Amino acid sequence: MHSPVEFLPASQMEERRLLILFGSQTGTAEDLGERIGRQAKRRHFQCRVDALDSYPVANLIDEPLVIFVCATTGQGDPPDNMKNFWRFLFRKSLSPGSLCQLDYAVLGLGDSSYPKFNFVAKKLHKRLHQLGGCPLLPAALGDDQHDLGPDAAVDPWLADLWEKILQLYPLPPGLQILSPDIILPSRFTFRFLDGNDQTGCPDPPAESDPGPTCERHPFPARVLSNQRVTSESHFQDVRLIELDLAGSGIQTAAGDLALIAPRNAPEDVELFCRLLNLDPRRRFLVEPAEQGTALPFPLPRPCSIGHLVENCLDIAGVPRRSFFELAAQLSPDEREREKLREFVSAPGQEELYAYCHRPRRTTLEVLSDFPKTAAAIPCHLLLDLIPRIRARAFSIASSMLAFPDRIQILVAVVRYKTRLARPRRGLCSTWLASLDPARGPVQVPLWVKKGGLQFPDDPDTPVVMVAPGTGVAPFRAAIQEREAQGKRGNFLFFGCRHRAHDFYFWDEWAELSDRGFLSVFPAFSRDQEEKIYVQHRLRENQALLWELLCRGARIYLAGSAKEVPECIAEALCSGFESEGGLSAPQAAEFLAALERAGRFQAETWS
Repeated sequence: MHSPVEFLPASQMEERRLLILFGSQTGTAEDLGERIGRQAKRRHFQCRVDALDSYPVANLIDEPLVIFVCATTGQGDPPDNMKNFWRFLFRKSLSPGSLCQLDYAVLGLGDSSYPKFNFVAKKLHKRLHQLGGCPLLPAALGDDQHDLGPDAAVDPWLADLWEKILQLYPLPPGLQILSPDIILPSRFTFRFLDGNDQTGCPDPPAESDPGPTCERHPFPARVLSNQRVTSESHFQDVRLIELDLAGSGIQTAAGDLALIAPRNAPEDVELFCRLLNLDPRRRFLVEPAEQGTALPFPLPRPCSIGHLVENCLDIAGVPRRSFFELAAQLSPDEREREKLREFVSAPGQEELYAYCHRPRRTTLEVLSDFPKTAAAIPCHLLLDLIPRIRARAFSIASSMLAFPDRIQILVAVVRYKTRLARPRRGLCSTWLASLDPARGPVQVPLWVKKGGLQFPDDPDTPVVMVAPGTGVAPFRAAIQEREAQGKRGNFLFFGCRHRAHDFYFWDEWAELSDRGFLSVFPAFSRDQEEKIYVQHRLRENQALLWELLCRGARIYLAGSAKEVPECIAEALCSGFESEGGLSAPQAAEFLAALERAGRFQAETWS
């Protein structure tokens, strides 16, 4: 199992060069890209895996072989870490033959319950072909809705892809594909320090100007208040959390997003360290083992095991297939090893789904189920085994014109039951809900980025906002901002379950309505026998909506990406037909034209 790995000399590796570029929002495409990278190394390729926006896209003309792994987000949008690449690739100035030397393959990840299923992968595949690239295979379209998840499409496609690639780049004489039992070298090297060892581990010099806040330079925002805004009897705990940004230099506008890096619970950190026989106080230095590889997250120098586990390793997430692959290689116990191998085999995918994905079993729970494997995991492979904790994005629910140097976010605490005894809890929302400034100062590392909603500067442009539940957050910021600027003509269609339990900010809306700044059309789905949703209120007010559109109004939608956009689109098109005299195809095209002109904007999430 621990046989030494022999690779080709550098000169021969250069001839077998493969680039894997991923566009990933939640980490799934990144994990799959890394998995393909490991398969490439077993086939003796010199392989680089990188995010699309981290790669110098102009160098693509010199690449012979590239595999693109990209997710589709929202309503057919590219992930954040490929948006710059996306804009560059669709420049009209690019020559049709600019990628004529490129052999490529595109692997998409999507969800067929969304209207624009795998839109990014399909469009990328077509554009690369337009630019002269040679597709090795049709694009693979992984589907979250399949019983076995995306792997149902990915596995057979990868088998065909490697067969095609090895026809173009045969294995050198005397070499074979490395066995799955051989553990590939880690991408990182750990050096542990004894109690007095301070050599080589000073903190890097402080940057005089680290630049704007970002993932590697978050701002430690102090929590000012943490208020529950649903009734105590309501099934869902929703919090309005206020954060102090004084001294950050951050300026926000309506529609902006706050990205927050959560932490693992202390009891989970303690259990993880106990399972792996790790001393949380032990300090180490870590460096990339390969040139061009970066650490997946910034770490103090030196770093403690406790800090690494609490702040960086996603032990509360559902483990991906790559976790089981490496765990099977590391396991010293025959029974545990056989079970882990079964989980990563093609016939075992249904059982893996039933064990792990359907009940949302966490990495920590899996390690608890395989204690002998957990105890055998070496520390230097932790960064290969467990992905980093991803920041969560929250629409900012306040305007700095109303609350200078501070922001507010609306957080629905995620908690639900599966067949497992312990309820499932959202890592970030549970952590945020636990922060109580009354017990002492608490800070949240965050940074801010532009969201997908842009509100008009013209004070005479009416604004129609449609928001079920916590989707109202960016609209509260917009309403506060527009009220501070004296802009009237604000119309809010808001949906929730009960007037008494989850009608967020009703007192604010009432005060603004009395002053003529806001018209509110609430839909309470459970306060009467027949359920009423925001789309019903839109249908009831079709004449008003058509009149507002004729005055240049913009319509905004924020909420769940699955059913809400389709229902809202149907309600709007119904009004275009009844009030504007359009046929059904004309109404659909009118809505599409509004979207192209930025007069219909949606920000949706899974």
